[in-house]
Amino acid sequence: MHELALIQNLLAKVDAVVRDNGGRRAVAVDVWLGGLSHLSADRFADYFEEFSRGTLAEGAWLDIEVSDDVEDENAHRILLRNVEVEVTEGD
Repeated sequence: MHELALIQNLLAKVDAVVRDNGGRRAVAVDVWLGGLSHLSADRFADYFEEFSRGTLAEGAWLDIEVSDDVEDENAHRILLRNVEVEVTEGD
């Protein structure tokens, strides 16, 4: 499924952001769903919860914006806008 590949790619990016910033885990993830990504906010949240298990994004709070602009150059994409990272105390 196209959607699952997009979510797995997004989760890999979240893990990379957390690691690159010396974090322990993602606390919050802000995403934008393109108008042709074939995902509703609810469906994305369900997939995110399922596929984030065992990753640094597990349990992260989601902020999801869904676009209805099918003409946008990113309409087929899920864009990672921001990741709030929890760092180890003292870092």
